[in-house]
Amino acid sequence: MATKVMNFKMDEADISEMKEVASVFHITMTDVVRDAVREYIERMKKDPFYRLTANVEDASAEESQEILNGIESMSDDDLTITTRKKFAL
Repeated sequence: MATKVMNFKMDEADISEMKEVASVFHITMTDVVRDAVREYIERMKKDPFYRLTANVEDASAEESQEILNGIESMSDDDLTITTRKKFAL
């Protein structure tokens, strides 16, 4: 996999904590950031909003707002997956 360099700003306190973690586990700061980003992406892809909208390429602004309004009005129970079914198209 190709890699690219990225620059970003962080609070000094967060950087200090990252350095401490990297030192304890004998890993690089890059590894700390990379692992954190991967965990964040994995968590966000499980989010109901992402799951409902990630594959919707041609939704209008009105349709997107309707989806958001529907999601915001749902409770945690509404968003719990109770059954999984697989089917082929």
